[in-house]
Amino acid sequence: MPQKYAVWLGTPYPLGATWDGLGVNFALFSERAEKVELCLFDESGQNEVARIPMPDQTDQIWHAYLPEARPGLKYAYRVYGPYKPEEGQRFNPNKLLLDPYAKAIVGELKWDDAHFAYKVGDPQEDLSFDERDSAPFTPKGVVVEQAFSWGKDTKLDIPWHETIIYEMHVKGFSKLNAQLPEELRGTYAGLGSEPAIDYFKRLGVTSLELMPVHTSVDDRYLVEKGLRNYWGYNSIGFFAPNMRYGATGQIAEFKTMVKALHAAGIEVILDVVYNHTAEGNHLGPTLSFKGIDNAAYYRLVDDDPRHYMDYTGCGNSLNMDHPRVLQLIMDSLRYWIAEMHVDGFRFDLASTLARELHEVNRLGSFFDIICQDPVISQAKLIAEPWDLGEGGYQVGQFPPGWAEWNDKYRDCMRRYWKGDGGLVGELAYRLTGSSDLYALSGRRPVASINFITAHDGFTLNDLVSYNEKHNEANLEDNKDGSDNNLSWNCGAEGPSDAPEVNELRARQKRNFLATLMLSQGVPMLLMGDEVNRSQMGNNNAYCQDNEITWMRWDFKPEDRELFKFVRDIIALRKAHPILHRAHFFLGRPIHGMGIKDLLWLNPSGQEMSDEEWEQAFARSLGVFFSGSGLTETDERGHPLVDDNMLILLSSHHEEIPFKIPELPIEGSWEVAFDTSDPKRKGSWFAPGDEYPLANRSFAVLLNARPEE
Repeated sequence: MPQKYAVWLGTPYPLGATWDGLGVNFALFSERAEKVELCLFDESGQNEVARIPMPDQTDQIWHAYLPEARPGLKYAYRVYGPYKPEEGQRFNPNKLLLDPYAKAIVGELKWDDAHFAYKVGDPQEDLSFDERDSAPFTPKGVVVEQAFSWGKDTKLDIPWHETIIYEMHVKGFSKLNAQLPEELRGTYAGLGSEPAIDYFKRLGVTSLELMPVHTSVDDRYLVEKGLRNYWGYNSIGFFAPNMRYGATGQIAEFKTMVKALHAAGIEVILDVVYNHTAEGNHLGPTLSFKGIDNAAYYRLVDDDPRHYMDYTGCGNSLNMDHPRVLQLIMDSLRYWIAEMHVDGFRFDLASTLARELHEVNRLGSFFDIICQDPVISQAKLIAEPWDLGEGGYQVGQFPPGWAEWNDKYRDCMRRYWKGDGGLVGELAYRLTGSSDLYALSGRRPVASINFITAHDGFTLNDLVSYNEKHNEANLEDNKDGSDNNLSWNCGAEGPSDAPEVNELRARQKRNFLATLMLSQGVPMLLMGDEVNRSQMGNNNAYCQDNEITWMRWDFKPEDRELFKFVRDIIALRKAHPILHRAHFFLGRPIHGMGIKDLLWLNPSGQEMSDEEWEQAFARSLGVFFSGSGLTETDERGHPLVDDNMLILLSSHHEEIPFKIPELPIEGSWEVAFDTSDPKRKGSWFAPGDEYPLANRSFAVLLNARPEE
């Protein structure tokens, strides 16, 4: 290593590698390290050209300043200290370590036994010590230039009640899109391209929720099977965009994507994984945190610190009790907001972040800090409100300021539309924003992120096409993935040539999509559900980076027809404030109107009785929304007034004559849509008429706009 560098003491802040225009400051936290070496590499990233002992330590942060260093420099660390796994210490300077604060990471991890701090196969397992150098197989951090011309780009601040989320995978969305040049398909540049933005605008979504884009690692067992961790829930770099989605290899590409989407009025929300890392359990590799300070970064078993507390099912859990770990997460969130201009975050297995001791504490340090942070608290914050630990299921329990993935909504709608009985009571709660979950804590309908499908599970097409999972391609003997899909194949397993089966499936998809878009709360649409995307019955396609998961762009007539339906339903939602209220319905009479803001109706057109809510056979329900019952105001502060609306639902297998209610309002009712028959749109029905509500269908009727 012949190269010599001038080395100054530097400063402990900011953490990471920071270019100041003259040189680069390096700072790394390690509470228990005895020595830290900064390792520099040549342009290829393969040859180590210098090892520089960090000359100073301040408050457990090791730091150095290299006046000759410039952006583009590739670096990593070696950290010295005790190797005593039985005491929770796993230092091994033979293992090259990624900087937790690296803003860019280059090179794919190449699996080799050298990544493990112990001798793989040794009878003592991780109690042994391995001296092989992992540098040839380890990605490297890169010093970056943060300057970027954002122009007038700013946070969009789309109100929650106007938000429509599209959950998607960066690569999977455009990998097969022939409208894009080959080099842009499956990349950040492809996502920010004109054809992609035009697609989102035509569909009508407001916000993209990107599956993890933090740098992640492909699990060794997957690589050995010829598979990879496609979803990316295996993070190793919380600041660095995953360059497997980069066309240019530059972080400016991600920023350009965000800028282009913002210019089109579309938000960017990141799915982030702060609950665990890719280093696994006590037998996992040493890639970064484990070798920097294992006992600080991870939750260890109190009376057996050789082993990890695992609330995630991924081998480890980050130690939210440690202030430097909390700082790492907060710094990462602020970085993505301030430097990358993202609009919000969806937190994977968020209950793990709430655990201070063993129990989930919804007012834990993590939430306290976010609530008090003037930057992060103003972003869109979405929790996946569960983990795999005891007491980890916390739907409805997160603090004000947070929205939640509402799996109670998902399960209720799946059960209802496949024909289960006894659900009309819960259905009413879910349609109107789940007040049973959120109202008592002072939260609003927008706390509920409503979804029928998400990346984890069946696509919508598969939900109505398969009774059983078909995960054979994952090479786990079809044992992986959930068996509780609440799906119904409509009479045939998988693709069918039977017209009656395909017609029913198409109707069921329209029922699900109409229910999703017209429920109170925030709808989340899964990528490709609007064009019949199928994973061939695979409900756990996390390892399928291929056409099983990629979105097709060779749309068939039935795909374009469904796209048009979804587009029209989204447009209907946007056009009617009553469908995206910021406040819960009260179910009380409107002052001076002689009618409630909300009425639940039976097929006779009468208000539901207490006994009818309990009937197990009930599968039909009507709901009247009063256009004069809004509590919202327009941008000038004037009260909003909307059309009166009548929604009719039936999951019964036979037609139900549904009487149009006779209410103290004027005018007849026009059909906005009917999932059983598009020709009914524009038809008129008078109060007292019977509406022929077809089997398994959803209809919406509009009354003339009330006088203001």
